[in-house]
Amino acid sequence: MKISFGLLFSLCIFLSLNLHSQNQDMEKVPAAKTILDNALVSAKNQNKKVLLMFHASWCGWCHKMDDALTDPSCKKYFDDEFVTIHVSVLESKGKEHLENAGGQEMMEKYNEKNQGLPNWVILDNNANVLADSRVKTKQPDGTYAMENIGCPATEKEVENFIEILKKTTALKAKELAVIAARFRKNEN
Repeated sequence: MKISFGLLFSLCIFLSLNLHSQNQDMEKVPAAKTILDNALVSAKNQNKKVLLMFHASWCGWCHKMDDALTDPSCKKYFDDEFVTIHVSVLESKGKEHLENAGGQEMMEKYNEKNQGLPNWVILDNNANVLADSRVKTKQPDGTYAMENIGCPATEKEVENFIEILKKTTALKAKELAVIAARFRKNEN
C-alpha cells in the first residue's frame, strides 16, 4: 500500500507541476504589438528590415515557409537582411492560447481579410510597409485582384517573391538564385 500511495503522490505532484507549467506557457505568449515593437527596435539597431509573418501551428505551408527561411543554404541571407518575427493567428479549437493578442487585428491592418496563411509583410525599421505577400493577378474578366502567395512554391510565386526581395533588400543575383532554388523545393 505504501508503494501505491507513493506512486499516487508522485503522480499528483507531476500533474500539478505540468499544469502549472502549461499555465505559465499560456501567460508567456506576448501580444502582437510587443513582438513587433521589439523587432522594430532590434531592426533599427541592426539596420535591418522586419519580416513579419502571420502563421498558425496547424498550417503546413507556414512550416514550409519557416523551413525555407531557416534552410542552411539561405538562412544567412535572410538573417543579414531581416529581423524575422511570427505572430500566431487563426489557431484551431483548443489551441487558441497560442495566438498573440491583437494578432488578428494586426494581420488585417497589413493585409486584406481572408488572405490565408502564411501571409507576411516586409517593414522598414520605422514600421513602414515596403512589400507584402500579395501580388496583383489578372482575373478572367480582365480585372485585377490581390492574391496571397503565402509560402512561395510555384515558379510564378517564387518569381514574385524574388522580385519583392530585389526591391526590398541588398541581396545579389547569386544569393537570390539560391533563395529561388530553395523555395522551388516547397512545391514537392
